[in-house]
Amino acid sequence: MSPRHAPGPGDDEGPPGPWKSREHATGTGDGRGRATADARVSAVVITWNRREEVLRSVGRLLALPERPKVVVVDNGSDDGTAEAVSAAYPRADVVALRENLGAVGRNLGVQRLDTPYVAFADDDTWWEPGSLARAADVLDAHPRLAVVTARILAEPGSREDPIVPELRDSPVRGPSWLPGPALGSFLAGASVLRRDAFLRCGGFSRRLWLGGEEELLAVDLATAGWELCYLEELTVHHEASRNRDAHARRRVGLRNTLWFTWLRRPVRAAMRRTLHLARTVPHDRVSALAALDALRGLPWVLAERRRVPERVEVRLASLEQAQATSRARRYVS
Repeated sequence: MSPRHAPGPGDDEGPPGPWKSREHATGTGDGRGRATADARVSAVVITWNRREEVLRSVGRLLALPERPKVVVVDNGSDDGTAEAVSAAYPRADVVALRENLGAVGRNLGVQRLDTPYVAFADDDTWWEPGSLARAADVLDAHPRLAVVTARILAEPGSREDPIVPELRDSPVRGPSWLPGPALGSFLAGASVLRRDAFLRCGGFSRRLWLGGEEELLAVDLATAGWELCYLEELTVHHEASRNRDAHARRRVGLRNTLWFTWLRRPVRAAMRRTLHLARTVPHDRVSALAALDALRGLPWVLAERRRVPERVEVRLASLEQAQATSRARRYVS
């Protein structure tokens, strides 16, 4: 699998000057300094039983100067979410699923769109005005770049999320033409993706459901020749929902980390990561259930196992120390 756009001789060169929307090409301005719709980028939001929160998130997306198309995928809510969003925002395309498909809901949303770039948002996040247009400019300028991840501000208070310094100081080594630090993975609720690359690499895995699902897609993108990077000038705000089951999220996240590790890493690296987790995660019922879940999926993992190329493994190995000391990537609840 390879990128559709072969790199050209100008790929090592960024666009002249600071990032600006190309008004003549994209319609992001009317020639008098006023913002108009940007036809390059759309947005997908997934939600489940967070009606009031998703109403706020979708309202903020629709009010952006880029006026993105917005697809809301409701993962089988029973609190009237789909009906409320449809009534409040007729411009939004609402997909009401009968079951909770987790991150696969994003796949369905992307399939309904035709813009070259898609921004993901969660029901408790929102993009800062202008960020989507800047992301589209960067992706326009770098045809081998598949994902740009934004700076995340925790609300209330607009404080940098603890993950931001780790993104900014990423140890991953990428090509010199990248407009920001190279990444080994990304955060779906704070990223803009190249739609073609996302679909060619299969989107998010149904088996992983939701929780650390980005890691598998990220390495499959890298294996296919795409790049991922952090972009400081993009901003996403995150007001963490109180409506969440922290234990369930930890259980799925730990299971998915183990599955990803054995799906793609060399045996020695996979063993090293597994032993590290065994030593450092809480020794409680939630972790035990996560390990049991991982073992139950072992036949699938072995059947689907595809070791990444050495160039991708080098990137993954470079992240191990940062993962071991991370303040933001702890398996606690």
